[in-house]
Amino acid sequence: MKMMTNFNIPELNNDLVARLQHKLDNKAKPVGSLGQLESLALQLGLIQNSLSPELRNPVMLTVAADHGITAEGVSACPVEITWQQVHNFLAGGGGIGLLSRVYEMDLWVVDAGVNYQFEPHPKLIDAKVAFGSENFRYQPAMGMENCTKAFNNGREIVRKFAGQGTNVIGFGEMGIGNTTPASALMSIICGLPVEECVGPGAGLNSEGVQHKAKVIQDAIDKLGISESAFENLAKFGGYEIATIAGGMIEAACNRMVILVDGFITTSALLVAQEMDRRVLDYCIFSHESDEQGHRKMLRHMNASAVLKLGLRLGEGTGAAIAYSVLKGAVAVLSEMTSFEEAQVINTSHIRMEEVPKVS
Repeated sequence: MKMMTNFNIPELNNDLVARLQHKLDNKAKPVGSLGQLESLALQLGLIQNSLSPELRNPVMLTVAADHGITAEGVSACPVEITWQQVHNFLAGGGGIGLLSRVYEMDLWVVDAGVNYQFEPHPKLIDAKVAFGSENFRYQPAMGMENCTKAFNNGREIVRKFAGQGTNVIGFGEMGIGNTTPASALMSIICGLPVEECVGPGAGLNSEGVQHKAKVIQDAIDKLGISESAFENLAKFGGYEIATIAGGMIEAACNRMVILVDGFITTSALLVAQEMDRRVLDYCIFSHESDEQGHRKMLRHMNASAVLKLGLRLGEGTGAAIAYSVLKGAVAVLSEMTSFEEAQVINTSHIRMEEVPKVS
């Protein structure tokens, strides 16, 4: 299976910026007074190349996989939690089961590489490449062939949803130990020392965090850093990360709004944007995670998050919450009355010195 290297991601129509801004500025409010809602509305208009964007059939993809690197004691949680949480999500439980329901996103769980054989389920997408990645302290996590399979699986999954009319898609993940590959990829792509990229994950103490950093550094020293981001993904990543990276690329190719969740999901975007920077035009960063490296990831991509709620659960929970903000942004652009419609005098361009003084 070959991976395409030339992606057909459309360039945004920047000629539309002035028209979108004019529409926003003529709403019955002071210019810019709705802050980030207005900038989000403008971005959504550019993504859809429309003055009246719509959010249709929103989907949440929570992608799950296991990791061989957990054999090195980099996680405080037992690996069995991955498959158990997949069952929980499919039953509508967990953080993402709840929040995707509350915020009206259609949740699908993707088995990209869980070390468990699931029975068929109407909301489970079987995209398993292997029963977990290898221990990348000693050998590549996936290798190029399996990494390519996972990447292309992500593209195929998203392509099907796009064909069914979905134009906004959120990405989340589940995989015990997956902050370790995410930290490794962050260190390599952002050019930061490993120590600046690791955190407690699901509950490590300070000694555990130091051990995780040493494991990652040992792996990088052994396997080496490639000039290719995709080759580094194959060495140090995981099946859920590769699947999400491919899904993000495909979503951008189809002019879909991409809701990026937290630390692990953003590590997949780090890889994707190294392959094609245009993918960032289609990304909305839902929140700033409390995992300490996430803020630095966002800074590397000159990105700002919609929310800062102290979240560090993953699963797509931040993306689901942020979807409610997108609905507000679209409503401002498409439904909020203008000065003319409200029969209100537009004073947004009056200079203060022109305002009559009260005597």
